[in-house]
Amino acid sequence: MTTLEPAPALPRWIERELPFRRRVARVGDHRIHFVDEGEGTPVLLLHGNPTWSFLWRKVIVRLQPHRGLRLIAPDLLGLGLSSKLPRPADHQLALHVDAIARFTEVLGLDRAIVVAQDWGGPIATGAAMVRAERTPGFLRGLVLGNTSVLEPRRPLHTTAFHRFSHRPIASELAFRGLLFPVPVLDRTQGDRSSIGWREKAAYAWPLRHLRDRAAPLGLARMVPDREDHPSVPLLDRLGAFVRGYEGPAQLVWGERDPILGRALARHREALPRARVVTTDAGHFLQEEVPDELARAVLEVAERA
Repeated sequence: MTTLEPAPALPRWIERELPFRRRVARVGDHRIHFVDEGEGTPVLLLHGNPTWSFLWRKVIVRLQPHRGLRLIAPDLLGLGLSSKLPRPADHQLALHVDAIARFTEVLGLDRAIVVAQDWGGPIATGAAMVRAERTPGFLRGLVLGNTSVLEPRRPLHTTAFHRFSHRPIASELAFRGLLFPVPVLDRTQGDRSSIGWREKAAYAWPLRHLRDRAAPLGLARMVPDREDHPSVPLLDRLGAFVRGYEGPAQLVWGERDPILGRALARHREALPRARVVTTDAGHFLQEEVPDELARAVLEVAERA
């Protein structure tokens, strides 16, 4: 069975914004769509909720001229052009971590630099943790922005956004019926004009069918809201892994992010050797400060 396939077509207006080599990898029963540009050290760029690899386009454009880097930006299961999962409950952190770990194996990746934001942080770093258990030295460098890759604080606290995601009926109507939170992504930004109607349309396009909208709600519900939540054990393991990581790292943070802006302090403490770059960006800092992210990747790659 062929593990790599051609990527499906996109509307021309998205193709113009995403003029990169795109492919699809078979990972078990699923297909993972990904951007694959350049040759050399693998740089795994992973998005979060509710976006897809489109989010990394500005960073990829800035890194393309630099030789020696293979830029790989997959779509999480349920988002972008990857396989959709039918129910919000199908989205579990362990499943996403396993899918990305197996994706890196299908592509034969080793000694990779992980670059991640939002849920992409714990999923990509978790995949690196799984791979490192089988292939010591897999994680060559780490660039994190506006994410959380540490064990949950105790007692557990969640944002109003995540508490709302657990409300029956109302959350289903909002997330699946109204495509929440895509219409309000600009409200999480430092510069609200950085996500205008074009960007929202691009993030909404893979979710245009009602049957394909389980992921935004499922990923929101993956945030722990109780001690016995299924994400907790894996996040606890991940926190220990990150605290023990001693390789090159950078933290690039948007301090005007209402969701994870304040998470920088914990990550600075957990990664004391990491260079820290603070910005006025919001949650989706790839849209606002791609230069800072690209610079961080290049600096980590040079140190690695």
